[in-house]
Amino acid sequence: MKKIILAILIVFNANAQIKLPRLISDGMILQRDTKVNIWGWASPKEKIELDFNHKTYKTITAEDGKWLIQLPSQKAGGPYEMTLKASNTITLKNILLGDVWVCSGQSNMQLSMERLKYKYQDYIAKAENPNIRQFLVPNQYFFERENTDFSSGEWIAANPNSVLKFSGVAYFFALEIYEKYQIPIGIINSSLGGSPAEAWISEENIKKFPDYYQEYLKFKDGSLEKQIDENDDKVSSDWDKLLDETDPGLKNKWAAEIDNSDWKTMKVPGYWADGELGNINGSVWFKKEFTLEKIKENQAKIILGRIVDADSVFVNGHFVGTTSYQYPPRIYSFNSNILKEGKNEITVRVISNSGKGGFVLDKPYELINGDQTIDLKGIWKYKLGVKMLPLPAQTFVRLKPVGLYNAMIAPLKNYAIKGVLWYQGESSTKKPSEYLPLMETLIANWRAQWKQEKLPFLFVQLANYMETKSEPVESNWAALRQQQLNTLKVPNTAMAIIIDVGEWNDIHPLNKYDVGKRLSLQARKQVYGEKNLVASGPIFKSIKKDGNKLILSFSDIGTGLQIKTGNELKEFAIAGNDGKFVWAKAVIDGDKVIVSNDSITDPVKVRYAWADNPAEANLYNKENLPASPFEADLSK
Repeated sequence: MKKIILAILIVFNANAQIKLPRLISDGMILQRDTKVNIWGWASPKEKIELDFNHKTYKTITAEDGKWLIQLPSQKAGGPYEMTLKASNTITLKNILLGDVWVCSGQSNMQLSMERLKYKYQDYIAKAENPNIRQFLVPNQYFFERENTDFSSGEWIAANPNSVLKFSGVAYFFALEIYEKYQIPIGIINSSLGGSPAEAWISEENIKKFPDYYQEYLKFKDGSLEKQIDENDDKVSSDWDKLLDETDPGLKNKWAAEIDNSDWKTMKVPGYWADGELGNINGSVWFKKEFTLEKIKENQAKIILGRIVDADSVFVNGHFVGTTSYQYPPRIYSFNSNILKEGKNEITVRVISNSGKGGFVLDKPYELINGDQTIDLKGIWKYKLGVKMLPLPAQTFVRLKPVGLYNAMIAPLKNYAIKGVLWYQGESSTKKPSEYLPLMETLIANWRAQWKQEKLPFLFVQLANYMETKSEPVESNWAALRQQQLNTLKVPNTAMAIIIDVGEWNDIHPLNKYDVGKRLSLQARKQVYGEKNLVASGPIFKSIKKDGNKLILSFSDIGTGLQIKTGNELKEFAIAGNDGKFVWAKAVIDGDKVIVSNDSITDPVKVRYAWADNPAEANLYNKENLPASPFEADLSK
């Protein structure tokens, strides 16, 4: 009996102790110049005392053990300590007051400085700034209800090591804002690759979209989620197992230096579907010989562009690196003691699980040792390992409606913030027409959650991507950009235009500095009060007809319009009532652009940069910010 009573007392005392959410922790940055919430859990009717910045605040927990203390508005500064007392005492250290930005969306927001480390080595080496900090929200989803906390997460200050975990876009934004205003900047990085807008909307708000709501209800109790995840895991695992068990290249050690005289040849970079092998899936092994006159340094690096889908790389039979999916750049460093003077050999096992496998075009393929750079492009030998049926498409439950909101946004609701940075849209290009209502709903949803009707919401328009086209075409990417442009009608929003920073062959362009900087320009103007700052490239404003010409007016022209490259404006197209677009002659006339085509006597429609990748788009303002792609129709 005494043991039972003791156990009850131990449980009661454990429950009585203050528990804080992950956000409320050492190193946190609290929002300046507004009331901020500190909250947590303890026993029902427990007395809570909080000491901060020479003042004491008190409350009593509710029947469910929840408590919340609101601190008054305070200026930027720190570091401070905070002490919380109940049956236990917690002291939080190194707290700053500054501006907190929630940075959300999909992979281009999630993309870390680790992926950018070879492009931004100088920035990373100098990233010693305790006033820029990130809280990385764990990638999780949950359908049953809104979560109240995260399973992990901590505030980390920027230094050359930790900054590798920071979102690249968010870090460069924070760096620009900090250098301008010298106030602490907190980044809450809550983003997930591949995520569509509907995954970031609450259950109540997704009801506005009946199809998404019904899809959400299928997953709400968790049973279907578990079933699908288990099935997807098994299918993927079985596919990988069969591949490895039947691949003669593994059994016969093709990674070693073997006789490959009977192997066929293929030009790299390229896709084997375009050659004799045809469009098959499975494993294909590649080999390339190269010659070194002298080994110059202890470290070497092999760069293999990007490979679809997975690869394992060997140099002279020694394993040097692997990547399991298609998107990251293949850059593998290794000890140069495995290199030899004279002939050397690279072996790459490439796995294609669906679609076209191979080496992505227009990327660097080279080996670097000291000041030696060996070009690896050209003829490689190859041999089929094993031919497989395509890996069945996966469901990706984590991307279903509401799940990311419940797990990655709802736990933030009590935490005061300055604004939101949003970079998402690639996953929504299949249905561009619904993007505007989704974003209107998402923005209203988040503003209601944070109880900030005017919460600044700054977003990024899609970059240029995929192959260029010689004639005007329809484009879901262009249609999505138009929806993003239309989102500017929502008050207190702003858009960073990045139609010039993309890469035709990479959905994850490496230039994240300009994205962060252009977001910072919008923040400086819209949020920090620099009203005269030119923060955007030209935005289409109005259209009128003059005979066979269309006269276009723009906002955000700064000190004037300009042709950035070449001698004439490109990527303008016009159409008559038949809707058939042709390239237009476009000229700048003061603060306007006049477009025409002699073959169209009654033009009613105009498009600019209306393509997946409008590579020749060259309308800018004189502050060197690009014009937004757009479509305008006089007949509507």
